[in-house]
Amino acid sequence: MPATRPLSELVNTQEPGWELVSQWIREAKNKVQVLPKTPARADSTLLAAQVTTRSPMGAVIYETGGLLIEGGWLRVLGSGSPKMNRTLMGWNEGKPAGMLLVADDVLGGFYALNGGAFGQESWGKVFYFAPDNLRWEATNKSYSEFLLFCFSGDLQAYYRNLRWKGWEQEISALTGNQGLACYPFLFTKEGKNVGKDKRGTVPIQELWTFGQDMQQQLDGPL
Repeated sequence: MPATRPLSELVNTQEPGWELVSQWIREAKNKVQVLPKTPARADSTLLAAQVTTRSPMGAVIYETGGLLIEGGWLRVLGSGSPKMNRTLMGWNEGKPAGMLLVADDVLGGFYALNGGAFGQESWGKVFYFAPDNLRWEATNKSYSEFLLFCFSGDLQAYYRNLRWKGWEQEISALTGNQGLACYPFLFTKEGKNVGKDKRGTVPIQELWTFGQDMQQQLDGPL
């Protein structure tokens, strides 16, 4: 195990990554809400992550409680905030080895950085667990490219089969710790028309557990 670096080595004041990330946010085509951080929590999450604030991930952890994209349709994890009360590292406790979950969406889609779980060739790239087919899909994006996709990508096209009339109002009541469970399930033939599905608010952890359990039943372990 490499030695743990102290906070003084992780906080980069010469070339802070937040300058770049905040510029991306200012230029964003999609609506981005920066959740306020709690300094002590930002310190402890950065220490646990062992990444520097020169990197976009370190900057998001250290400068934000997380990011809500398009009213909370997409959530990028930071160091936790009342509206999204989970930290990047805390959320990953008890999750599979070889991946780092960095973001999720309101329907139980999860974004994970590959740390070996998805093979060596795509190390450090983001994979998406799609709730409508229970598969991990390669995005071929680095974390920085994924942030740019969240801020300025065509999310309407990307999620075109998973949005319904009035979704904005429906998700505005949720916190970043909640998601929507759909019935019939999104991965079934009957559940493909999400506008007609029954939708109920559940903890995001429940959507994670359910999706992984169903995927293992259908396909076996990752």
